[in-house]
Amino acid sequence: MKSICIYCGSAAGADPAFLEEAVSAGTLIAQAGLTLVYGGGRVGLMGAVADAALAAGGKVVGVMPADLVNQEIGHTGLTELRVVNSMHERKWAMAELADGFLCLPGGPGTFEEIFEQWTWALLGFHSKPCGFVNVNGYYDLLRQTVQQMADKGFLAQSYVDMLIYTDRTAQALDAFRAYVAPPPKWGVAAVEQRY
Repeated sequence: MKSICIYCGSAAGADPAFLEEAVSAGTLIAQAGLTLVYGGGRVGLMGAVADAALAAGGKVVGVMPADLVNQEIGHTGLTELRVVNSMHERKWAMAELADGFLCLPGGPGTFEEIFEQWTWALLGFHSKPCGFVNVNGYYDLLRQTVQQMADKGFLAQSYVDMLIYTDRTAQALDAFRAYVAPPPKWGVAAVEQRY
């Protein structure tokens, strides 16, 4: 594992623990010698995780659509800021650059990004870990909803279990290193990397 993609809010959120964990995440990723891949923003948890990784001597690659850069929310101090044409290109580039996908607290964009990577993983398009840092129970209800997908017959339990939930980023990094992907949903014996 050489890089971790962090999905998180462009706001700091109402709980100070969210910002504290973003700073911790950026610091730990840099100290582990991993590249931080993220959405390229300078605001909210996004900016905090990037600033912390940079302050700890880490490499930080941001990916942002040109329209958002032009609105002056792009981080100008990154190791690299990749400017792309659309949100679709952004997600693809982030997926290509990362060896795992980790969510800190965030809003609908954060949910959408991690759910896409989880879907690609269960379909066998990649075998990279996906997880949530469940700061102060932020993802408790989401975890219950995901479990209901299996309970109601829409998802095999193995694909619920492939999601990693931890209280802290340090635990998530350990779990990512030990991760073994389940077989793809449609039983493909070996699915090559799609990106």
